[in-house]
Order: sequence, then C-alpha cells, then structure tokens
Amino acid sequence: MTAYLNALGLNCALGLNTTAVAQGLFAGDRSGLRRQGGWLPGADVLVAPVPGELAPLPVALACHDSRNNRLLLQAAGQIEAELRGAVARYGAHRVAVVLGTSTSGIGEATAGFQAYLRDGHLADGYNYSQQLLEAPAECLAQWLGSSGPGYVISTACTSSGRALMSARRLLDLGACDAVVCGGVDSLCALTLNGFSALAAVSAMPCNPFSGNRDGINIGEGAALFLMTREPGPTGKAIALLGAGASSDAHHISAPDPTGGGALAAMRQALAQAGLGAEQIGYLNLHGTATVHNDAMESLAVAALFPAGVPCSSSKSMTGHTLGAAAALEAAFCWLSLQHGRLPPHLWDGQPDPQLPALNFTGPGARLAPGTCLMSNAFAFGGNNVSLILGELHA
Repeated sequence: MTAYLNALGLNCALGLNTTAVAQGLFAGDRSGLRRQGGWLPGADVLVAPVPGELAPLPVALACHDSRNNRLLLQAAGQIEAELRGAVARYGAHRVAVVLGTSTSGIGEATAGFQAYLRDGHLADGYNYSQQLLEAPAECLAQWLGSSGPGYVISTACTSSGRALMSARRLLDLGACDAVVCGGVDSLCALTLNGFSALAAVSAMPCNPFSGNRDGINIGEGAALFLMTREPGPTGKAIALLGAGASSDAHHISAPDPTGGGALAAMRQALAQAGLGAEQIGYLNLHGTATVHNDAMESLAVAALFPAGVPCSSSKSMTGHTLGAAAALEAAFCWLSLQHGRLPPHLWDGQPDPQLPALNFTGPGARLAPGTCLMSNAFAFGGNNVSLILGELHA
C-alpha cells in the first residue's frame, strides 16, 4: 500500500512555517543557533530554539498546556484545513493520531516540582496531564475532534520515524483512513543536563563528520504530516515509499561502532521500497557531530553506497531535535522533492582521516530528477530507523 504525505506543517530554529524553513534550509542558515543561559548550571550553551512567540492552547485544552504542545498545535494550525477536511471526509473515528516525542511536558513537570520543593505546594495552574507521555496525541486529537487510534511512541531520537512507520501500518491494517503523524520535542533543562553529563554537548556550532567534531547542539521543533492512501488534490504526490528499522542493542547510549544496525535499517528501507541504492538521489544523515555516531554512520553509508550518494546533516542548522528529529528531517526531504533543491552540509571541511569520505552537498545542490530521498535516525539502545520518500507519477 502506498502512504501519501499530503500536507506538512512544521517549525524549528529555521522558522515557523514551510516557506521560512525551506528558505533557510536550502540557504544553509545557521542563525537560529543561539547562546543562552539558564539551561546548564553556571554556563551558557548553544541551543536551537523555535523563534517567536507561541500562542497558548485554547481554554478547553488548558490541562495540556506545555511548550511541547504549543509547538505541536502551531504546526497543526498550518495545515488545519487539510486535517479538518480529512475528519469531514472519513469521519472522526477513521482519523488516527500517531506522534513521537521524548520530552513531552517534562519542562513543566520540572518547574512544578521545583515550586513544590520551594513553597511546599504545587503552583497554581500545574496539571499532571501536562507531563504525560501521551499528552501530545491526546491534545491534538481533542483539538482536531478525531476519535480514531491515538498514541505516542518514545524511542529517543527515532521516535517520530517510528511514528511514521506505525502510521503507515495502521493504514495497511485498515484501522483508519488517514493519520496525522510526526513528532514534537521542546527544549528543556533535564534533556540538556542529561546530554551534558554524557559530555556530548558542544560549546560551538556542531561540526558533523569533521575530524574536529566534539558533540551536538540541542534544538526543538515539530513536524506533522497528513498520511492517506491516496494523493491529495493539489501539489506533488509525495509518498513514504519504504521504511526500515533495527535494534542492535549494542549499548545503552553508544552506537554499534561497525554501523551494522544502521546498515540493516537502510537495507530494509530499500527492500520495502523496491529500490536499488543507485536510485537514492540524496541521504539526510543522522549526523549528530558526536565522535561515535558520525564514525559508525560513515561506515554504514560507505558500505551501502560504494559509488557515493549526495548527503548532508541538517542538524548544523536546526540542532538535534531528539524525538522530533526523524519526522523533521523527513520533512526536509519532502521540501527537497517540492523544490528540487538539497540542504548543504555545513562543517569546517576538515575530514576525519580514519573514516571513509562521503559525498557532502554544497551550496546550490539540486536533486537529480526521478530519484528518491533517504533519511536516517539513530537512537540510544541501538535503535535505528531509515525512511525513503519519493514522488509518484500517474
């Protein structure tokens, strides 16, 4: 079954809609990275926040009000007509919501418990529902008025990639006729302190695949697709053609250094799509700029694409958006198919001599006509996802 991605709403450090994000993405805009205090004790840190103010949630959804859900509804609002059209066409019970996240409302939970420890009672307005892992799906379903299957997947940095895979499976099973799917994650102190404890946060703009790479920048964002079995009435017919997943369970936080799990996921995606590696015109790398991730991904990519493939890491512009990353970077592939352009790879140009060389995209790179795009996401515990998007023609 073909799973069409008929509408896209998103936000990240590059902007608050598809137009702004596409403009910054293809221009290689890193201005969304900002040095801020208050995240780590006694230190400023480079983060990639979504710019501008986010509207509070409607009064009826006040129990779910969190930055995470504000990001989510801001993205949903961009495609509200398409989403409500799906409910009207198929019926509320035939529209599902499947999302990925890792933070949910943990920022609000942290603030609530800090107030309790300081004052002896929870602050006015604190609601336990804000921090529930399922809150994003419940919030979005209530806002939309859908009553089909609804749930959240949390597998760290592959969360929203698995959400897209799960959405496609629901359509395959006939459990629904449309799925609102994607991911959302917000900046919060708990996440930043956790990655800092792993010595994985860079003090400088991240430098993916460089011999000088020393860690990630954390970002935030949301990306939402409307997935159905048929193409939408307007625009290009872009579909999720294939997806692969593996779990090599090498280590709780370090990837398999051989890249075996990553390679297995990419091969599964190609097999499901019925494609050869030579038909992939661009690969969005997971590319976190950590020493171990970039090393294993280089090995996996070189093994799958011995002739090379145009590729880049977009995290140098958006930061690592964690649970939202897989959907957000699939969205970048969606934008590339719409515009025929590719994101440039931003780094210092100093390769790691111990790793195979990759074919990084430069400014103004174009997508080869008739080719498809692959996007990788890798997570703690050896959890790996690879997605393939392409345009279908009648």
